[in-house]
Amino acid sequence: MSDATGAVVVTVLYNEPSDPAAFEAYYEQTHMPLVGKVKGIDRAVLIKGLPGPDGSKPAYYRVAQLFFTDAAAMAASLGSPEGQATTADIANFADGGVTVLVGAVG
Repeated sequence: MSDATGAVVVTVLYNEPSDPAAFEAYYEQTHMPLVGKVKGIDRAVLIKGLPGPDGSKPAYYRVAQLFFTDAAAMAASLGSPEGQATTADIANFADGGVTVLVGAVG
């Protein structure tokens, strides 16, 4: 079982935006290049929600998972100027709101 000394994942759950096309354009052209500047991210997994088997709307429009070596690496990465700029940028395009979860992998 993992603890705070093992790998850590930050999961960003994006609710449905008011304008999905504008969200996608900003996400690809502006936000993801900012994420790319954050040092210390071991892996990023980007997921776009799809309807369920019964056609129901996805619980979240998008999900982003950022993996770090440990909690100290996460704190250093997200506390850096690049990390802070990336976090602050979410308000510029995610008008549906977001939920951020931090957890140990395992």
